[in-house]
Amino acid sequence: MKALCWNGINDLRVETVPDPVILNPHDAIIRVIMSSVCGSDLHLLGGYIPTMKAGDIIGHEFIGEVVDIGKEVKKLAKGDRVVVGSIIGCGECSYCSSGAWSLCDNSNPNAALLEKVYGATSAGIFGYSHAFGGYAGSHADLIRVPFADKGAFKIPEGLANEKVVFASDALPTGYMGADMAGIQSGDIVAVWGCGGVGLMAIQCAYLLGAERVIAIDRIPERLRMANEIAHAEVLNYEQVDIQEALKEMTGGRGPDRCIDAVGMEAHSPGIDYMYDRVKQTLRLENDRPNVLREAAVACRKGGTLSVVGVYGGFIDKFPMGAVMNKALTIRTGQMHAQKYIPRLLAHLAQNELDPSFLLTHLWPLSRGPEGYDMFKKKKDKCLRVVFTPN
Repeated sequence: MKALCWNGINDLRVETVPDPVILNPHDAIIRVIMSSVCGSDLHLLGGYIPTMKAGDIIGHEFIGEVVDIGKEVKKLAKGDRVVVGSIIGCGECSYCSSGAWSLCDNSNPNAALLEKVYGATSAGIFGYSHAFGGYAGSHADLIRVPFADKGAFKIPEGLANEKVVFASDALPTGYMGADMAGIQSGDIVAVWGCGGVGLMAIQCAYLLGAERVIAIDRIPERLRMANEIAHAEVLNYEQVDIQEALKEMTGGRGPDRCIDAVGMEAHSPGIDYMYDRVKQTLRLENDRPNVLREAAVACRKGGTLSVVGVYGGFIDKFPMGAVMNKALTIRTGQMHAQKYIPRLLAHLAQNELDPSFLLTHLWPLSRGPEGYDMFKKKKDKCLRVVFTPN
């Protein structure tokens, strides 16, 4: 089959690789219908996520058709159209049982790699390095899905592929960002980042009761979408002082809830960005935490900072004094796919959410390297490139 493979920093190639096979009776083989790029994939391209190996298939946001199942798969049948969560969970450990699927004890066969850095393992993730299980990703004709009864969900009739593909990752991640923020009716919510996850966090913040949402980015087209489609008030951080603007917009109080939908490769017009950029390039710091710093200072006293942007290691100059003395709550984590996807499918079926506008480019998998280059450089008003392998 054909697959999009990582072969080094900023080196992606479409290659011919062996077809996946059933390895465990709980596996399913899925023919990929659509597979989207994701901002967290750019961390792989930039070399910021270690333990990638040449030939690894990337991609983790996808829908497909079941073509084969293991003998213990009971909820799926050949021919089912399914959306698959990017996080792999066993469904049996204490974490999965409590809804914390991204903390699964059993889905990462390379647990020792993360234990050395984090003190414990997390769940496996499709196409996201050997530290997260070494699973082949979704930018391919076919993909093996472990624990298929737990992570693959039948798509209701009538839901278009373009609408439901983002229920695999971007939409549940954005929903989790809003959910962890603990939004109360009437809250003012600030969202940093107007990529796919940030735009979904805006929509979900309103769904969960926010009165106002303020979106922060620098890309004009993304700010336009945040305003016109997601109905957020918008701030361009290259044109205004974000701290002053947020104070003015909230009566000097600060946002009640702040959501970081950016992560380790944040940008900033300030000197702190150059500091982090140099240290990250020299591998003296893992991540650029500009958004985390800004959100911690901006958030009102007693507020909540929700972090769904991906971070990989260590950060410098985090304002812990602001967090402690303002009594902020920080909540974070990889997305609990299996917890959120069923309820999001219901919202989609009721037309209460529609993420289809994220799909700006629908391309064949053969243009995978070109698609990622455009996505990374934000050319041609690209928000999401979705590949159609077949």
